[in-house]
Amino acid sequence: MTTTDAVGPADPADPADSARLQRIQEVADEVGLTTRAIRYYEEQGLLEPAARSEGAYRLYDASDVERLRFIRGLRDDAGFSVAHIRQLLEDEAARERNRERYRSSDDPAERRAILVDALARVDRQIGTLRDKAERLSEMIDEAERRRRHLVDHLARLDHPAR
Repeated sequence: MTTTDAVGPADPADPADSARLQRIQEVADEVGLTTRAIRYYEEQGLLEPAARSEGAYRLYDASDVERLRFIRGLRDDAGFSVAHIRQLLEDEAARERNRERYRSSDDPAERRAILVDALARVDRQIGTLRDKAERLSEMIDEAERRRRHLVDHLARLDHPAR
């Protein structure tokens, strides 16, 4: 399949669009990243193209596009490092694997081990998110101190001591 087989943005609800493959530039334009950033995420192990064309072009499917949106949100909106993004993505993949393993097992010991692993991963995510929230809270506190300082200066200008 080539990218010329489909036109327009993918609709995840449409099964035909889930198989639609796009070249890197199309994905970059759709997601708002550069092709260089996408290649970097591949080098860092955060993403693997769904396929390669006959000309060795990277081809991405709808799940790749959603993963890139998720990565971009973590990077841009939440300010996560590549290392933290990698860990969150690995934990998410493990969660999916654990869910399937749990459903396919009737062994209480195996189910318990799966749940213990899942709990440890969620606890790590909570720790990462709390650390990020604490840093953001400190940044907000500092910005509020600077604001108060500026308001004090304005007040002295507007009402000089007589």
